Amino acid sequence: MTAPPLSPGPALSPAAPPVPPADATEAAPVKRTPVRDRYFDLLRAVALFRVVFYHLMGWAWLPVVFPSMGVMFALAGNLMARSLKRPALHVVRGRMRRLLPPLWLLGAVGVTGMVIQGWGPDAEGHPGWWWFDLLYWIVPLSDPPYAEGLPGIHGLIGEDWAAELAGPLWYIRAYLWYVLLSPFLLKALRALPWPTILSPIALAAALEFGWLHIPFVRIDSAVTDFSTFGACWIVGMAHQEGVLGRLPRYVIPSLVPFVAGYGLWYALTHGFAPGHDLDDIPFAQSLWSFATVLLLLHLSPSWTEWPRLLRRWDRLITLLNSRAVTIYLWHNTCILVAATVWDRLWNFDTLADHEAWLLESPWPVLLLVWLLIGACVVCFGWVEDVAAKRRPRLWPDRDRSAPTRQKAAAHRA
Repeated sequence: MTAPPLSPGPALSPAAPPVPPADATEAAPVKRTPVRDRYFDLLRAVALFRVVFYHLMGWAWLPVVFPSMGVMFALAGNLMARSLKRPALHVVRGRMRRLLPPLWLLGAVGVTGMVIQGWGPDAEGHPGWWWFDLLYWIVPLSDPPYAEGLPGIHGLIGEDWAAELAGPLWYIRAYLWYVLLSPFLLKALRALPWPTILSPIALAAALEFGWLHIPFVRIDSAVTDFSTFGACWIVGMAHQEGVLGRLPRYVIPSLVPFVAGYGLWYALTHGFAPGHDLDDIPFAQSLWSFATVLLLLHLSPSWTEWPRLLRRWDRLITLLNSRAVTIYLWHNTCILVAATVWDRLWNFDTLADHEAWLLESPWPVLLLVWLLIGACVVCFGWVEDVAAKRRPRLWPDRDRSAPTRQKAAAHRA
């Protein structure tokens, strides 16, 4: 820490260096640590909890109440735009370095388990392609391959566990493409703000109404995801660039109900029902997520400190934000394990005869899921610290900068 400027005075010894003038000391630049936006931390934590809750409960209305994926992409886009004040190549490389190691650890565990259960080059009849497709576990420009229909481990994990493990990987693939495209999207956003923001929704409409058809499955899935959530990513960048702030305050609250209303109407008239949610209707998802993100960013209070009512949740929200990638990658597997273990309780006649209501309830399973997620945070979460070039921590539920600030304040005192 730089010592405070000294008052000019006689030297303590002939060897003492001259004291710089006060004005020269004051002119020296001060390096400031970026301040976390606690409102964004809260949104990310709620989004993660909603994802886990929805994948366990399966309630179709949950993505309507809070479209987690759109919110998570918007927050990531906002952070990406802020980072791109530095050289683009350095930023993209840094984002990839943070994103990929947690995927590699998941792949090391998951692919090893699949191979042990018989998955291999001859499993799909195309040995050469099998080896090539494994590269997507290293750089997921497309969906990494996985074994289908694998048997489970009795009493521990259910059948077809590889499909559950691979379920969240579309998010990593989509996130990677957004990162790679962000330098170009930012330039387009600065040149033509609203055409750039709305272009993914136009692409979603083209795919939905048959104006555009992509015959290749891997390319189609990537383009569909970009069209579904691309507007959320770009509007997050637009918020960081001040595009939304330049609009009159009444514009966004006036437009959001029409955009969201049309998206919801389209979903309701195209099969939205239990077991068939917004994810199955990408065009409706794009409109609803875009409208929700617009409103949330418009309302953004930019908290540098927690409001009084939320202070008690600081450590939990900090933990969820510090291990967001680990939680998202492993939560599906935790749900499958929790459900399998809980189902074993039906083998106890006393419980099955007298406490069937408890065994049928999803709430104890939800608690067990979060306990397993906590175990994954301890066992696998450290790789996020290594990827970010930080000292690994098993349970990062405190902001790293807080002790530093307190120590600095004590030193100044």
